[in-house]
Amino acid sequence: MDRRQFIKQSTFLTLGGLLIPSTLLSSCRKENLFEDINFDGTVMIIGAGAAGLYAGYILNSKGIDFKILEASNTIGGRMGKLNGFADYTIDTGAQWLHGQNNILADLIKTKNVKTTLDESELSYWFNNQIVTSLPKDPFIFEEENLPDVSFKDYAHQQGFGNEYDNIVEAIAGDQGASASLLSAYWNSKDEENWVSGDEDFKFQKSYFEVIEEHIAQPILDKIVLNTPVQSIDYSSDKIIVRDVNNVSHLADKVIITIPISILKLNEISFNPGLPPEKTEAFAKFGMGPGMKVFLKFSSKFYADVLYGGSICGAYVNDTIGKLTSDNVLLAFVMGDQAAYLHSLGSDTAITNALLQELDLIYSGQATTSFIASGVFDYTSKPFIKGAYGFSTINMGNAREIAALPVDKKLYFAGEAMNTNGHHQTVHGAVESGYNAVINLLDDLKK
Repeated sequence: MDRRQFIKQSTFLTLGGLLIPSTLLSSCRKENLFEDINFDGTVMIIGAGAAGLYAGYILNSKGIDFKILEASNTIGGRMGKLNGFADYTIDTGAQWLHGQNNILADLIKTKNVKTTLDESELSYWFNNQIVTSLPKDPFIFEEENLPDVSFKDYAHQQGFGNEYDNIVEAIAGDQGASASLLSAYWNSKDEENWVSGDEDFKFQKSYFEVIEEHIAQPILDKIVLNTPVQSIDYSSDKIIVRDVNNVSHLADKVIITIPISILKLNEISFNPGLPPEKTEAFAKFGMGPGMKVFLKFSSKFYADVLYGGSICGAYVNDTIGKLTSDNVLLAFVMGDQAAYLHSLGSDTAITNALLQELDLIYSGQATTSFIASGVFDYTSKPFIKGAYGFSTINMGNAREIAALPVDKKLYFAGEAMNTNGHHQTVHGAVESGYNAVINLLDDLKK
């Protein structure tokens, strides 16, 4: 699936063996980044998703003491894997490397990780038939000077009738959003900063295993699982991080990498309270429901990528780039469609709803060849509660404000905190974790 329809050109700096976009380092003194740091304090990282893991990976490389507190019983955040469902490892969360001009892609190259360019052709379910082209091109959301209205409203303003609604929903879903909530203007402004490249790659193994092996493995002894954080007191020189078991953890700096959905709900209390402009910025983010359902069949009767379902906006062949003889179709469900499936209340009901739609599209072939399903509803995960952050109407500069450090003590990372257009991606989360460490180290020099 092409996540981006265009490529941005940029210059890159080579620092410490990593290719770093120059825009990523704009907030710090780049020339000082890899000098020796005389810091004997402790850094506490909240969250063991991609951002937290990579922040720990960099701190570890510099010999800085740190600990990662993870609320759930596993690492990875919105990444995960499923073994035994198929004859290859299923990525239950992130699956695509979006572009090759980013930190993570550079690491993958140095580790000789095998990837495959995803050149899947896009088909559409349109006016009750499968077509490979449409009367009008629906990819209209990357133009300049778009109004600050929703994707759905902008499409209607441009003369797209209701028959295009499910396709527009799929396009918005690629951003983790409902078409009625995602801002055409602010999303296009986000896209202007995208420098990673316009090609998507699948992993021969799994994306999760790449992160697990090459980033998490060296720091596993620093990760404490099943430890949700309840409060952060940064009123004194030593920061007190208290978990739900009433255990206090002392730190000199804290990197917070929890999803924007959790920050919006104020599930961690701060003393003193965060600046009002920061909590107001959190509130402006969107983070809607998100779900991935893997459907295993005895035959491949489906297109590699199909947009336009009313139950699921995007169906994708999951086996691209895999060494497999199985047939696995991914239902990639976001926004209002994910909320509807979530409301059905059981994996069986969710699966049946998808099979019914696929039977309509493919003349009954889904039910007759169905073997098994795996449902992964990120809305129901208590420490995630959604897909990923997106730009809403009236978003403004909320992303930049949200990502700013507080009092040279608190640093914020995670995909939503990526300010160079790479939010909603694993490499964007990694970049934000890296950037948080940059800012932290930079503050030590001031």
